[in-house]
Amino acid sequence: MAVLSLSELKNLIEKGEIHTVVVGAVDMQGRLVGKRIHGPFYLADTINNGTEGCNYLLAVDADMNTIQGYDFTSWDKGYGDMVMTPEKDRFQIIDWHDGSVFVIADLNDHHGHGIKISPRQILKNQLEKLKENNLQALCGTELEFIVFEDSYEAGFKNKYQNLTPVNLYNVDYSLLGTGRVEGLLKEIRLGMANAGLVVESVKGECNFGQHEIAFRYKDALSTCDDHSLYKLGAKEIAAKLGYSLTFMAKFNEREGNSCHIHLSFRDLLDNPILAGEGRYGLSEAGESFIAGIQKHMKELTLLFAPNINSYKRYQPDTFAPTAIKWGPDNRTCALRLVGHGKSLRLENRVPGGDVNPYLAVAGMIAAGLDGMKNKLVLEDPLLGNAYTSESERVPTTLLAAHKLFSESAWIKETFGDEVQKHYSHMAEVEIDAFNRAVTDWERVRGFERF
Repeated sequence: MAVLSLSELKNLIEKGEIHTVVVGAVDMQGRLVGKRIHGPFYLADTINNGTEGCNYLLAVDADMNTIQGYDFTSWDKGYGDMVMTPEKDRFQIIDWHDGSVFVIADLNDHHGHGIKISPRQILKNQLEKLKENNLQALCGTELEFIVFEDSYEAGFKNKYQNLTPVNLYNVDYSLLGTGRVEGLLKEIRLGMANAGLVVESVKGECNFGQHEIAFRYKDALSTCDDHSLYKLGAKEIAAKLGYSLTFMAKFNEREGNSCHIHLSFRDLLDNPILAGEGRYGLSEAGESFIAGIQKHMKELTLLFAPNINSYKRYQPDTFAPTAIKWGPDNRTCALRLVGHGKSLRLENRVPGGDVNPYLAVAGMIAAGLDGMKNKLVLEDPLLGNAYTSESERVPTTLLAAHKLFSESAWIKETFGDEVQKHYSHMAEVEIDAFNRAVTDWERVRGFERF
């Protein structure tokens, strides 16, 4: 009973076994925001009418500051409401909260129309374009995180300095390393399994205290929904057990947290589109799919790496990509071809753990579809070390990525002027905030010596 239908939910609420329905929508930063609705009221009202929330949720920064300069909303426009419209028949048990279920919601206007700048709506629009071409997208995301023995509150009070990671050395693939923190990893795995996610495995990673839990692929929208619930749930479970964990792209100078995104297209009868009789098992359409994503990688980087910190990952010899190259099973490339036959898929290694999956997957779908529609020719793969290759590079700053995104005619044509301007401004806000900040690096470097 990991995922409940509406009739099953009604039965459990009437029995008193479920008392809370958590309604969550996704904001620009990829976070779940929403309300906890009393079970009987959900059945009597929210199921039909949704629940309202201030439209500033799509116009704030990470600190929830009311940012001006957005066309969508402002003080001058009065910060009105949006409607959080929950899915009708899919409720996920979140057993780390007693008697609670979670339901994902779309952000709509008062006429029931999806809000164009909402990340979930942006992805749904691209999925609709796929469907018009008799295609569907299958997707998986691989999130890494770093676990600390300190609580979130302790970390906040100490400005996240001098935290103690749960492993004090590299535990990549180490069973001893994962065993040291199995109490937490087990609770996260079981919690996600009970919420309907298909758990595959857990493994240690390279940074101290770094781990990854892998889940089976699903259709693209469900994967992004599960991704968002997983990030929220993992943090809540960690906090409940006295730990803290972070998905930020680059916590320190060691290995960053990645979010590799695996994507493939199939037709509406579930036949593979990427696989064929060509090189490395690719079809002609599969080659054009990769060529499209490679062509648009630079202008899409803002959707893969949305924060100042995101760009600190892109360092040579760290398993984070620097070269916009593709290669079969080549982890030095930005785009890695993996699997075979029906499982053949492309892995995008550019996104970090801070990515908004809806925006990133929407970008990949749009680029792949563009490549297929225009029959783009794929260059030869890179078979060696992409770090030392002479090739185009992943943008190294948010400022550079913003320029590419905001000036792209293809982005405007594909996603619309409203989306382009909105997320360009989001980047401008982050750049301005960082430029005004004085960092610890500056104090240590310059307090005495300058």
